[in-house]
Amino acid sequence: MQCIALFNRDGSPAGNIENKPGSAGSVRVYHHLYKKFGKLDAAAAREGLALYAEHTRDAQEHPGKHPNIDRLFAVIADNTALSVEILAQ
Repeated sequence: MQCIALFNRDGSPAGNIENKPGSAGSVRVYHHLYKKFGKLDAAAAREGLALYAEHTRDAQEHPGKHPNIDRLFAVIADNTALSVEILAQ
């Protein structure tokens, strides 16, 4: 599967999610959000949190433990949007 590359509004890198053990589920979630929304904005982030359901509360209680969920919280809190690029591995 792919690697998900994320970019801030100014085009600067915001992070990558590689398809490897421990983050393969995040690649699937972010890929779904990209296909449905075309970007990672507040609406996409809210759906992403719902998809991560069983881990969302743990992420709230332990910031930094789930960085890909933390990123969704930040998109909502900052009312920003990230562009998404799918890279082949």
